[in-house]
Amino acid sequence: MTIFEDIQEFVVVEVDGEVVGCGALHVMWEDLAELRTVAVAGTHVRSGIGSMIVTELIERARDLGIRRLFCLTFMVDFFVEHGFGEIDEAPVDHDVYEQLLQSYDEGVAEFLGLERVKPNTLGNHRMLLELR
Repeated sequence: MTIFEDIQEFVVVEVDGEVVGCGALHVMWEDLAELRTVAVAGTHVRSGIGSMIVTELIERARDLGIRRLFCLTFMVDFFVEHGFGEIDEAPVDHDVYEQLLQSYDEGVAEFLGLERVKPNTLGNHRMLLELR
């Protein structure tokens, strides 16, 4: 069950039977989700595959009624091109923040900017996209 829970979040892109890109949408709260593990094989960088993945994940978030998408990244310009902006603090109210603190998910810990998280493991820029 844990495997399905993780796998069903992913989309992959194949070229000639080879996986060349992936990305995941992880719902963190009723109106907040994280884009995770967006990656493209080095041979296919700048081919539009990363954009296809992010666009698909944004559409899936919209279909789920998600209003805000969060990501941790080193690729700021790429995500800015897709409408994300950098943020300094967690974009949730205090009550939600307190409930998220109970999570064992390291992605949630990164999202909240907790000091216990090893720096620069998933990205050193916290970014947010408001969906309409």
